[in-house]
Amino acid sequence: MRSGVLWLMAGLSLLFSGCALQQPEPNEPPPLSETAFTARMLELQDSLSQQCNAATQHQQQQLTQQQSLTADVREVGSLLRLMRSDIQELEARGEDPIIIREECEIPDALDTKTIMGRSEWVGFPGIGTYLKARVDSGANTSSLSASDITRFERDGEDWVRFKLALNENDTVVESLRNEWIEAPVDRRVRIVQASGEESRPVISLLMTLGPIRENVQFTLNDRTHLDFPVLLGRRFLMDIAVIDVAQAYMHERPEFPGGEPADQAAEDEVADQEDTEE
Repeated sequence: MRSGVLWLMAGLSLLFSGCALQQPEPNEPPPLSETAFTARMLELQDSLSQQCNAATQHQQQQLTQQQSLTADVREVGSLLRLMRSDIQELEARGEDPIIIREECEIPDALDTKTIMGRSEWVGFPGIGTYLKARVDSGANTSSLSASDITRFERDGEDWVRFKLALNENDTVVESLRNEWIEAPVDRRVRIVQASGEESRPVISLLMTLGPIRENVQFTLNDRTHLDFPVLLGRRFLMDIAVIDVAQAYMHERPEFPGGEPADQAAEDEVADQEDTEE
């Protein structure tokens, strides 16, 4: 009886040991199903196909470049052979080869720049008005006459709101004389005067002057004590314009809705022929 019990216990022990051996390792990934295996193979196939196509295209580009370079080298070689043949023929005749030097034509600086007078009409399409401007290469930055300058923030950036500071005799599209204008601040400049220091905002405005159409930086300050509401400095003039100080209003006044026709500008220009502004 005891012997049978021992045999039974031994059999159960072997049975449990066999089951334990057949269990998968805890870290072993589960086997792929047929569908997952097929999808994986297709994915690898597509990846290899794309790599092969890219390599083929690169090789084709290199081959095309090589063929082009080969053609260029052959053409240069042919030209050299022709030149050598010509030189040998001239030497056989006892003649020296004729060397022709082509001189480069240097364009005149005036051909690439706009000539303007000491004062001109300028237009501001973004504002919708024309104004008189004094052209002064002695000033660095251009200036626009402004009043009620108010700083505010928009979308995390510094902006200013202002009105054009004009005298009664300043020529402007009248409907915009007291209109508010808003613009982002590009930077600020420090002005040192006898009365002390002040900081002025600098803004960019689209400006036209004859054939010129540029974004120009202007400092904002009140110029009502001067003869011109706009001053154009050398930053604007650089590389695009030169001044003929003997002339004034060489370019036609731009036209804007609500303003006067361009052919009537002469009446407003007469008073400025003897200007003495800074």
